[in-house]
Amino acid sequence: MQTNNNNMSGPGGVWLATGTLLLAAALVFHGPPDADLSVQMQNIAEGHGRWATVHWTAAAALFLIAGASFLNLALNPRVRHSPMLSSAWMVMALGALTTFSTAVAEASVVAVAADRGDTSAFMTWWAFSGGMGNGFWALALATALVAYHDARDDVGILPRWAAIVGSAFGILSATGWTLGEQLGIGIGGPIWLISSLLMCLWLAWYGLSSRSARSGKPQHKAPDPASS
Repeated sequence: MQTNNNNMSGPGGVWLATGTLLLAAALVFHGPPDADLSVQMQNIAEGHGRWATVHWTAAAALFLIAGASFLNLALNPRVRHSPMLSSAWMVMALGALTTFSTAVAEASVVAVAADRGDTSAFMTWWAFSGGMGNGFWALALATALVAYHDARDDVGILPRWAAIVGSAFGILSATGWTLGEQLGIGIGGPIWLISSLLMCLWLAWYGLSSRSARSGKPQHKAPDPASS
């Protein structure tokens, strides 16, 4: 009997689903970042308590996503034997850990600096957060690669159309981040926010569905006449 070894480990799937659902909730209350830093600082100052809560939630979510990625690398033999898939999960783990530092910085120093009107501290820590936040770009690309691999696999975790859609969400999230954070183009913020929210929901679906193959049932090999 052939079994599907493409599935995530049991705990890895739970960690991934929990983390991405928490991150989706954080994104809903985060809102798109403003390209004008003076406006962004004012927005944070007016809701610094909410800003801190959102980013502590995001930090917990990213910690779980990183853990899920490492569990999958450690416990899933299919991942270890695929250079592309193992690289994608490692990039996701490192991207989540890097962005974790951004979430902690924004929940603590950035929120306090904005509330106190300390422009110098705000600008310094905002630059740090922006640099470390590029880990989210890596996380998005890793999601696109995981989804692409699932779409190509005959016994993927999700239906092929769903895997293709997940890959598109990852690419859009990375594109929105590049436009908004790297190029300062205003439309990048909304693109990043919406596509990242959809990407997180897709990852949660992926994690919760990780025990079932696309075929839905194991395939039975025909008996070998020579063995009788």
